[in-house]
Amino acid sequence: MKDRVFVKVFVLLVCTVMSVPVMAQFDFNRMMSGAAKLVKAVTLTDEQMAEYVKEYVASMDAKNQVCPDNNVYTIRLKKLTSGLGDADGIPLNFKVYHVTDVNAFACADGSVRVFSALMDIMTDEELLGVIGHEIGHVAHRDSKRGFRTALLTSALKDGISSQGGKVAELTDSQIGALTEALVNARYSQKQECDADDYGYEFLKKAGKNPWAMALSFQKLKKLQEDSGAQNMNFLNQLFSTHPDLDKRIVRMEERALSDGIKKPVGSK
Repeated sequence: MKDRVFVKVFVLLVCTVMSVPVMAQFDFNRMMSGAAKLVKAVTLTDEQMAEYVKEYVASMDAKNQVCPDNNVYTIRLKKLTSGLGDADGIPLNFKVYHVTDVNAFACADGSVRVFSALMDIMTDEELLGVIGHEIGHVAHRDSKRGFRTALLTSALKDGISSQGGKVAELTDSQIGALTEALVNARYSQKQECDADDYGYEFLKKAGKNPWAMALSFQKLKKLQEDSGAQNMNFLNQLFSTHPDLDKRIVRMEERALSDGIKKPVGSK
């Protein structure tokens, strides 16, 4: 099986070489070394993957300004996510990054990070909808598969590998490559619909109003219309997938109405 993987990797790297300009210099030995490292990355165990996710989250927490427990953003998020303990057995933990980017992300280990700028422009219900959707990807292991894909993309560039059963420490450039790959990750139409549905049920079971799903999509659509998704990585990530936002809004609205759930007071 490993031999087959190695052949596929070798062919991929050769195809990459053939696409570069004739004048470019290429080190064949370096290519073979990179291929061997990629094979190791392909065969990472779940335990090793968990180590990489943990290391990545720790690095992101260290590189961003994390709001302390007594900060108004943290207090708001803690109150908002009260009762959201785990997603299909994956324990959840929440933190706020005090940054100007409008964003939020959830990793395969259940780490959910919300950016203060996103909290500034969203109501509690709208924010819950975003969180519910992201948790849906975690629960369905989409985030885990996405991280593995991003890890392999980074391996192609920098040679991530396992060493003697232990994972190699991520470099700053690899952290950057992982972040870029994760931001540009694309989920299938089914994955998006499933994450929406999970988020709806997840919030409902936790005693939250699942109208939050439709309200969050409505806000994201308005933000897209007002500023253009191409200028906002988070919006660009959400809008790049199918089904389109209008259909997602209708699906969540119809579900809430069918369940006889009242729309939150003050929402449009």
